[in-house]
Amino acid sequence: MFLKKIEGPRAVKLPDGSMMTRADLPPAETRRWVASRKASVVKAVQNGLLTPDQALERYGLSEEELLEWVRAATEHGEDALKVTRVQQYRQP
Repeated sequence: MFLKKIEGPRAVKLPDGSMMTRADLPPAETRRWVASRKASVVKAVQNGLLTPDQALERYGLSEEELLEWVRAATEHGEDALKVTRVQQYRQP
């Protein structure tokens, strides 16, 4: 079996004890961002599976967008990543 050489780890252990692999990430061509997909990218960045630069490049995100996802998820949880909740959790 051949494993493609990649930058960084292939899997990381999350604080809850579960494992997250690159296979758990949304596809690179994702255009419809639901809260669960945003949350998996945030978890990957926070736990070292992806660097912020890798996430920006892979998903075509702006730095502001990724930072906002991380801030919202950290302060308010996955619910804050829902589009219908943006105004409720937005900073004044």
